[in-house]
Amino acid sequence: MYFKKLCLTSLLSLGLLHAQSNVGLNINDEDLEVFASIDINAFTYYSDSTSYSIDASYLHTDGDNLTTVGIGAESTFQGVEGLALGFGAKFIFASDFLAFPLFAKAKYTLPLNDMIPTTSLSTSLAYAPSVLTFRDGESYTEFRMEADMEIITNIHLFTGYRNIDTEYDTHDKTFNNSFYGGMKLSF
Repeated sequence: MYFKKLCLTSLLSLGLLHAQSNVGLNINDEDLEVFASIDINAFTYYSDSTSYSIDASYLHTDGDNLTTVGIGAESTFQGVEGLALGFGAKFIFASDFLAFPLFAKAKYTLPLNDMIPTTSLSTSLAYAPSVLTFRDGESYTEFRMEADMEIITNIHLFTGYRNIDTEYDTHDKTFNNSFYGGMKLSF
């Protein structure tokens, strides 16, 4: 119980540290996920088209918990207005499972008129083969899709789908396969 409170407090504190950061929460009938992201560029006064960030999340499910900490880079894709691509790596911690997956993500901001709030679609894929999976794990795969709308300045509502598969030495386990909805605050 103490660990859950510590994770939740830490994630929320991380998001409040500096500009260009965000914190959020998504839920469904059985799962709760808290996440935070910090823009490293703001700390280093680095100004370039590439944005570097540190991300952390805590996913509480009916059967288990999953904690992630990652670092990534994101930049606009030249030639396609509104498209941003990102790449990075993260650490995955669960009971009897540890992985270091590499990830790729894409975000497309829809070219809507000014009367409609900023709306975007995003997807991400993270994968760790056996060489990047430790303890009792054999591989890790995570896939996500989200639709996001900024309803008020710096306040986003979103809905999405996630599928997280963990393959152990002795069995395979679908860690999470669910739709969710949530809110994100940007600073």
